[in-house]
Amino acid sequence: MIEVRDLHKSFGDNQVLRGIDLNIEDGETLTILGRSGSGKTVLLKNIVGLMKPDKGWVSIDGVNISSASRRQKFALRRQMGFVFQSAALFDSMTVYQNLALPLAEARFPKDEIEDRVRRALEMVDMADTQNLFPAELSGGMKKRVGVARAIVAQPKYIFYDEPTTGLDPITADTICDLIKHLDQVLGTTSVVVSHDMHLATKVSDRIVLISQGEIAFNGNPEQAMNQGPDSPVSRFIQATKLLVP
Repeated sequence: MIEVRDLHKSFGDNQVLRGIDLNIEDGETLTILGRSGSGKTVLLKNIVGLMKPDKGWVSIDGVNISSASRRQKFALRRQMGFVFQSAALFDSMTVYQNLALPLAEARFPKDEIEDRVRRALEMVDMADTQNLFPAELSGGMKKRVGVARAIVAQPKYIFYDEPTTGLDPITADTICDLIKHLDQVLGTTSVVVSHDMHLATKVSDRIVLISQGEIAFNGNPEQAMNQGPDSPVSRFIQATKLLVP
């Protein structure tokens, strides 16, 4: 379980997070929505320990990640998978080598690395790409390989940073389907940071909307879509000019 309590973060005079309180339950898929500059990415970075809050704390499985020892942080991050907005694949490595790298660094046996890479690629429908380089992949294929790399170590938590950004609507929808499928099959706790309302309503058990550094909405997708025309969710949809099916 992830607990966020009274989280504050500023950069100079810019107060980005203003007392965030949030629980993320085991096995839950939570989407954090927000416009650019709303604080959603800063919140994610504080959750995973890439930033230190000015005030408040984040606890993962009972460990305060801000004050955790180096060893504790390393142990926690071994349980985390990350899907980056740009996929962040190493161009000089094949798909297989990109997925095998974190396992090799963790000193997994060679046969187990091969088995985990194969299974991870099969789960994202990319089994025939092991020997390809990132330059040979489309944008959607890179996203899928990025997801495969996130799950190859069988983490407890998966963090997605804008997983549909830069994709056409059809490809973006297949990524939504993939996230939902993996959550059902793997039973992971997933945190998705996005500005894509369609993704949020499709994959989430719960949606949190961040506005001006505070939680403006916290509820399930049905509740989000049934908000009144002047609600923060409706204003967010209008401001981002997204079509909601």
